[in-house]
Amino acid sequence: MSSLKEICSGLPLDPLPPNQGRDPNVPHAPIRTPNLTAEEERLALRNALRYFPPSHHATLASEFAQELRQYGHIYMYRFCPTLRMRAYPIDQYPCRTRQAAAMMLMIMNNLDPAVAQFPQELVTYGGNGQVFSNWAQFRLVMHYLSEMTEEQTLVMYSGHPMGLFPSLPSSPRAIITNGMVIPNYSSRDQYEKMFAMGVSMYGQMTAGSYCYIGPQGIVHGTMLTVLNAGRRYLGSGDLRGRVFVTSGLGGMSGAQAKAAVIAGCVGVIAEVDEAPLRKRHEQGWLMEVTSSLDQCIKRIREAKSAKTPLSLGYHGNVVDLWERILLEFERTGELLVDLGSDQTSLHNPYNGGYYPVQLSFQQANQLMSTDPDRFRNVVQESLRRQIKAINKLADAGMHFWDYGNAFLLEAQRAGAEVQKVGGGATEFRYPSYVQHIMGDIFSLGFGPFRWVCTSGNARDLAVTDNIAATVLEEMSANVPERVKQQYNDNIRWIREAGKHKMVVGSQARILYSDQKGRVSIALAINQAVADGNVSAPVVISRDHHDVSGTDSPFRETSNVYDGSVFCADMAVQNFVGDAFRGATWVALHNGGGVGWGEVINGGFGLVLDGSEEAAKRARLMLNWDVSNGVARRCWSGNSNAYETIQRTMEENRQLLVTMPFPVQDEHVLDRALQG
Repeated sequence: MSSLKEICSGLPLDPLPPNQGRDPNVPHAPIRTPNLTAEEERLALRNALRYFPPSHHATLASEFAQELRQYGHIYMYRFCPTLRMRAYPIDQYPCRTRQAAAMMLMIMNNLDPAVAQFPQELVTYGGNGQVFSNWAQFRLVMHYLSEMTEEQTLVMYSGHPMGLFPSLPSSPRAIITNGMVIPNYSSRDQYEKMFAMGVSMYGQMTAGSYCYIGPQGIVHGTMLTVLNAGRRYLGSGDLRGRVFVTSGLGGMSGAQAKAAVIAGCVGVIAEVDEAPLRKRHEQGWLMEVTSSLDQCIKRIREAKSAKTPLSLGYHGNVVDLWERILLEFERTGELLVDLGSDQTSLHNPYNGGYYPVQLSFQQANQLMSTDPDRFRNVVQESLRRQIKAINKLADAGMHFWDYGNAFLLEAQRAGAEVQKVGGGATEFRYPSYVQHIMGDIFSLGFGPFRWVCTSGNARDLAVTDNIAATVLEEMSANVPERVKQQYNDNIRWIREAGKHKMVVGSQARILYSDQKGRVSIALAINQAVADGNVSAPVVISRDHHDVSGTDSPFRETSNVYDGSVFCADMAVQNFVGDAFRGATWVALHNGGGVGWGEVINGGFGLVLDGSEEAAKRARLMLNWDVSNGVARRCWSGNSNAYETIQRTMEENRQLLVTMPFPVQDEHVLDRALQG
């Protein structure tokens, strides 16, 4: 068994570790199909071998070539550590600075088998959200972090550690970029080749930025989405006896089961892969599991009638589930579903992100690698069937939304009937959850703020929970009414967080907070570290899916209507601005959520160590990290954002934002254009 000291000592070369291959006891990523030419295969192998001295090339070349041909990528399984991957307490990492130790903790949490979707392929979530491209990169990064001083910055190019470069103590300790490809070459097919050759990487959002906190990270946002969907579509936040049907129980989508129960409704979630289904059930996130559609319908009726919260996992294809619910409606006139969505990984539709109804799970995994063109056709036919059933149920009164997973985008590409008559480029027959539900929340400055207690001690997490709740309760007395609802939802969430047992991996918490709330919570936690009430530093972060962090025309910025929806200035400015305002590390990614080439997004980590310097950094950086996006949303014409940034400027006289003057008389435009 290797130790933390051993995995921080660089690549083990004398002797090489034994090649154990794949562990049959953990789930594995689908086989990739990069379709490399003979010359590209040669280049992929050459690129992989450059991590090792020539004396090892003869040994490693043949096994790397086999991995490339067998799995479509060189993961370097030989160098996968035998040490159990998890977030060890910060004091256990051999290093010179606690900022580096905090990053080590976050990286190892992303690769914890209890957290990661495909741990041996270094995939945290989303089917292809990589932490690194191969195990040599992991070992080199851990070594660099163990050697780093506070006058060095680790530079990361798409999983590859370019090295430690001299910098200032005030500089970030790591700068991460993932998938920064010239726009004209940012297609899916080109990505598969670049990833196979080891020169680019898809970091999803918080996989490649080392900030994933397990499915809890999305539970809260999903709960808020379902709760606010009830308020908008059903006229009530009381969801007892209401049924929410969706799909996916993997890395991110696993949150849906827990969120449905917390929101008080009946959640029915289809999942074709038994491994994540079993994992969520064992973790207590999923109350019941069945592979019978008859049992599904029976339990929906019982829970609906009794008005008892339920999370029911259907082991089968969601298309079968939708078609059966439609059949029940056609037979009896009873509409068994109120709310519907989908969280299959459709950013990655042809490589394991979506399983077509016509094939079993095993058949699909085989066909996607042996006959990719035929598999593509089968997937598109399945999407058309799925939309056909959803459309009929929606006509009968169900409310459906797109969960920002490219579901409607891929359905449209498949020829399904999802177009919106007279709609813009980012509008479909059904809204995205940002357009109808979360967009207004973002425009108020609210987003997924999170923190990790690096001691690994549950007591520290309970203390920080109480700090956050107390801060929000004090602040909620003096906020506008539309903001107060958000505060109340989050106070309830944080007060009940402990009893819902949502920690998987690191001792972490998430809540949605606005700018003032984030700054106040961070400063209060930093003070608690200084006073010794929290026993070790706390890392603050957020999902990239936030107010300012992501330019994503089919998700985070889908409610921007001034023509700038395909522009990415906001996300890039955010990354740069966080870097020089005090973040411990920053990341900028191509892809995330909706998929490669569809979005630019970024995130950060900031270590609160109880110092005055940490407080100064938190205040400066968090204010920017929210105001940037609110200002952009204000300029695009969002009235919530206008009011929010106006209020923020009144509170901070150093903030001066260019405010828009809306056209009040449309006839002015008519006359000018007719003339």
